[in-house]
Amino acid sequence: MRTLIRNGTVVNATGRLTADVLVDGETIAAVAAPGLFTEADNIIDATGKYVIPGGIDAHTHMEMPFGGTSSNDTFATGTTAAAWGGTTTIIDFAVQARGTSLLSTLDKWHAKAGGHCAIDYAFHMIISEVDDNSLKEMAPCIDAGVNSFKMFMAYPGVFYSTDGEILRAMQQATETGSMIMMHAENGIAIDQLVAQALAAGYGDPVHHGLTRPPELEGEATSRAIQLAKVTRAPLYIVHLSARHALAAVAEARNAGQNVFAETCPQYLYLSIEDMARPDFEGAKFVASPPLRPKDHQADLWRGLRTNDLSVVSTDHCPFCFKDQKELGRGDFSKIPNGMPGVEHRMDLLHQGVVAGEISLERWVEISSTTPARMFGLHGRKGTVAPGADADIVVYDPAAKQTISALTHHMNVDYSAYEGMEITGKVDTVLSRGSVVIADGAFHGREGHGQFLKRDLSQYLI
Repeated sequence: MRTLIRNGTVVNATGRLTADVLVDGETIAAVAAPGLFTEADNIIDATGKYVIPGGIDAHTHMEMPFGGTSSNDTFATGTTAAAWGGTTTIIDFAVQARGTSLLSTLDKWHAKAGGHCAIDYAFHMIISEVDDNSLKEMAPCIDAGVNSFKMFMAYPGVFYSTDGEILRAMQQATETGSMIMMHAENGIAIDQLVAQALAAGYGDPVHHGLTRPPELEGEATSRAIQLAKVTRAPLYIVHLSARHALAAVAEARNAGQNVFAETCPQYLYLSIEDMARPDFEGAKFVASPPLRPKDHQADLWRGLRTNDLSVVSTDHCPFCFKDQKELGRGDFSKIPNGMPGVEHRMDLLHQGVVAGEISLERWVEISSTTPARMFGLHGRKGTVAPGADADIVVYDPAAKQTISALTHHMNVDYSAYEGMEITGKVDTVLSRGSVVIADGAFHGREGHGQFLKRDLSQYLI
């Protein structure tokens, strides 16, 4: 099957050009001058549109157990929603339960995802219990294509690791060339603030944010960076939300340390004011780290321009407002932490282009190319170039749309961006050469997505 995408503007992280793209089977055969190729089994007219590499969301949580419930998107529904939004690869998190092994955890997540994903997928590993067995299993995980390991400085008693445990895991990462990912919030101090707030009768959702102040994200980020410096381990800060944490990352990067960070659309567009919405509506916006005051947003956009923030992922972890978020009525600490977003990341970042916050090329870089390089997928993913997988999005920059739970495809009963009017919309999506979105309809299938064994990071300084 040969597909020809004609008359579009091909946009890669390195620049843009008017060109046609020829797809042969599952890969890109050529990026050529317009009109050079004239025949194909399927011809897509991209006049007036961008032709970009499919998005890579490097931080999702499908079917993730949390707080007595589970995130509501399955691998089937979540990857279908991702495709609607121009994302053609997700990297999800396999979650080690205490008392279990990393390899059995990986088997469990393969069973969840295998045969169900509409787009390609890979895994990170969450280490919940640092012991000799877990540390030994990091190497066989890498052999299995999972070479990034997430740890938590938050959630004592659930995911939390001590500084000593983090240091041991970082030493192992240095030996194996793998990447440590860090949820950087001071969970010990936060738990005290949460207990004090609840004891004083403050149970509304906004107190989730007030008891997780940005200073404690900054402190934990600085501490993780120092541990990485001592062990010489690469460090990737997930879902960075606060200028305090960004300053610590920028300082480390300026010193030449292998420290990287991602942020998420919710931190660029939403704020703690959303958690203060009346009638428990604020629960829809409870995630960790929490939404910050609006004045942090300008710092985060600046960080994206300077590459102190290298990636934008979603931390997609959808819990329905009814029956799931409502578990925390009267006690914010029982609200499941997480927000939906996998379907809207590309569109929301395009608003940064429209607003002049980032360039067109930078849009592609932070949403596709850098995630591919950061997590060992570059060459296959993240670029429109001969030999790469034909994960391609034809994007209409002039189309108008309004985000709403009534029209999204995520398996959740609300949208964090309800009523937001945006410019730009996905027109056509190819996943390894197969059209999965076209003409306002889903043409993919459950099970089309393949598991991606990842190489080591191709982004180290």
